[in-house]
Amino acid sequence: MKDVIIIGSGIAGTVAARKLAEEGHKKVLVLERRAHIGGNCYDKKDEHGILIHVYGPHIFHTNDEGVYQYFSRFTDWYAFPHQVVAQVNDKQIPIPFNLNTLHMVYPKPKADEMERKLIDAYGEGSRVPIMKLRENPDSQIQEIAEYVYQNVFLRYTMKQWGQTPEQISPEVTGRVPVLISYDNRYFQDVHQGVPKNGFTEMLEKMLDHENIEVRVGVDGKDALTFTEDGKILFEGEEFTGDVIFTGALDELLNWKYGQLPYRSLDFRFEYHPVNDYQGHAVVNYTVSEDFTRITEFKHLTGQNDAIGTTIVKEYPFAYEGKEGQIPYYAIMNETNNALYEKYAADVRKYTNLHLLGRLAEYKYYNVDVMARKAMDLAEKLVGGER
Repeated sequence: MKDVIIIGSGIAGTVAARKLAEEGHKKVLVLERRAHIGGNCYDKKDEHGILIHVYGPHIFHTNDEGVYQYFSRFTDWYAFPHQVVAQVNDKQIPIPFNLNTLHMVYPKPKADEMERKLIDAYGEGSRVPIMKLRENPDSQIQEIAEYVYQNVFLRYTMKQWGQTPEQISPEVTGRVPVLISYDNRYFQDVHQGVPKNGFTEMLEKMLDHENIEVRVGVDGKDALTFTEDGKILFEGEEFTGDVIFTGALDELLNWKYGQLPYRSLDFRFEYHPVNDYQGHAVVNYTVSEDFTRITEFKHLTGQNDAIGTTIVKEYPFAYEGKEGQIPYYAIMNETNNALYEKYAADVRKYTNLHLLGRLAEYKYYNVDVMARKAMDLAEKLVGGER
């Protein structure tokens, strides 16, 4: 008999499963609808022997020492200080837009003056959301804001989200700052990198425990039944243990209030018989092309001995729930959040059900934050709370 059933074997489900099995001594069953574990962090070697991230690039970065040490039990790391450039017409510039970018775009005397104004206004080392920068009344700071808005932010954002920036949640627009420093790294976290042998191997090690059973190719939605009187049935029998659900909540409830909007991605992989395709792990196409970015995996994972190189282009589109489509990014705004809350309110009567993860909570989480939430939930359940 199992104590906990977890739907989904991504970061959220896997971290929760391991902590519950190891520290709570609970028997855990993990159900995964895909044919593999790992969720969207799943990686594998392609036919050319190059390790690729099947559902788009993932880079672990964190200031949370506890999460870093926890993952480090199951993997060594390839340290990777992630740097991204934007292809703006015939020029590649570092992003987030920073003081290095400023001096690439403007002549030195003007750039020096602009730099001083930015530091005076916001402080050295600060991260200023582009929408906030646009509110500054100084004409030169407005000029910087307009350059970033037009050349880095606007078209990329509309491609990614299918909306204008004004329609998008501040939680999203706040992720595109101007960085008042000479740090070209995309993230400023202490720990940055990828698992040395891949995310899949790390997560497989986490799930390798005598108290954990994993079943792939099993849809938790089919295995569970939610009765109107607040009971959860597993394979027809009442289950009184804890259920952690990491999937899409609207799908779990058969879209009874309508489908929650998401953005999806079409990944198109290409192999090229050259040692280096673009010189960077990630190049964002902010003013041209239908795709948003190109990732070259050997730069991301340190596969310098690989013959040739594999890249992937990302084409965003509106998720429609069709076969093969994957909901990647919740479109968070007042209307959509209210729709989600109707679903969340519907399942509160199931006192042993716990919603965890991007899809279940209709939010955007980085890997480290997701891991921390899973660890906290597991500790709560180990302590007997619900």
